Amino acid sequence: MKFNPTVVALGVLVGVGVIVGAYQLGRQGAEAPEAAAPAQPSRQPQQAAAPSATAGQAEAPRFSHFRVGNRNVKSILADGRYVWVGTSGGVIRYDTERDDYQLYNNKNSGLLSNGIFHISRLDRRMAIGTYGGGLALFDPEADSWQIINIPQGLADQFVYDVLKLDNGDVWIATWSGANRIHNGDFDNPEAWETFTVENTDGGLPNPWVYGVEAGVDGDIWFATEDGLARYRDGRWRNWQHEDGLGAPYEVVKDAIEFKSDPGQASMHHSRQKDEQGLQDVKVAYNPNYVISLQVEQDGTVWAGTWGAGLSRFRDGEWKNFTSLDGLPEDHIFMLYLDPRNNLWIGTSKGLALFDRDSETFSIRTMNDGLYAENVFSMSNGQDGDLWIGSFGGVAHIEHGWQR
Repeated sequence: MKFNPTVVALGVLVGVGVIVGAYQLGRQGAEAPEAAAPAQPSRQPQQAAAPSATAGQAEAPRFSHFRVGNRNVKSILADGRYVWVGTSGGVIRYDTERDDYQLYNNKNSGLLSNGIFHISRLDRRMAIGTYGGGLALFDPEADSWQIINIPQGLADQFVYDVLKLDNGDVWIATWSGANRIHNGDFDNPEAWETFTVENTDGGLPNPWVYGVEAGVDGDIWFATEDGLARYRDGRWRNWQHEDGLGAPYEVVKDAIEFKSDPGQASMHHSRQKDEQGLQDVKVAYNPNYVISLQVEQDGTVWAGTWGAGLSRFRDGEWKNFTSLDGLPEDHIFMLYLDPRNNLWIGTSKGLALFDRDSETFSIRTMNDGLYAENVFSMSNGQDGDLWIGSFGGVAHIEHGWQR
């Protein structure tokens, strides 16, 4: 990856060394065959000096790129000195102080699957949601693994999100419904509950649950393939396109980037389109398909859709934002609230920052330091650093961007 500093006007720190059989994060990048054993990295960094700041201007941020091969980075978590990177080839723990890494995969750890959807901290352990391998709980200090799967009560071996509440309850989003584990007592069968389309009488509108977030006054929100759902005081309610979720097809059809028809690629999507009345739509558009979810402290709910833009639900009313309002694209892969309550929107064509006063968006692309313009994950590290996951790699923005 090359950037022209005269055009980008950023300080660049990009590694070019290729390390066969290893992942290397830090000041250089690397690619690795999944089955290869780690090898000692060779260091061949290239550096470009940051442009001098003019009077009255802050110094432009520096960024680093870290390659992870031909893989998605669906989850990233900056946790003190460590950055945990969840890829479709395993988990990388990068030590920012030692500039060193550890790769965990299904050949050298307790992981059953290398496809990683989610990473978060559950007290002393890391919760790792996998593609087909259940939920892995990893204690880094003890170097011990516990696998939670269907025999333990998990609704499905595909785990997309994990949420721990202040009362100790843990919610898990899977592709066959949602689990609640009272007080996070994974080893107690009596602590487990499973919520499905059937046992909620359709209150959970679809079994494929992509996200779970805490709202106000005990509300729990769920992103599904057939709308947004809320669990409140034992009762379920959901919202779909007919209620205001997602922009109409006529609004976004000319801007949709992905022209292939998902209904032609799988029976699942074909059946889904039939059920939702989308048979005549031949491109990647589904306003009920909520891929990403965030809930603010005031109860405002943000839902990222598949081709229908960004939806906001506040005080019982919906508002939709699309590329016509300044978003880079209408497929919303990620939503992230940073420690300063800024809302970041990861799309297939760049990263957007929402301005609450003007309700407009400022855009970050590869010219601003992104590794690639599809953005799947994001986390804030120490000193305000940003870590952003894309297909093929991670971008590290030192101290973040100046607004």
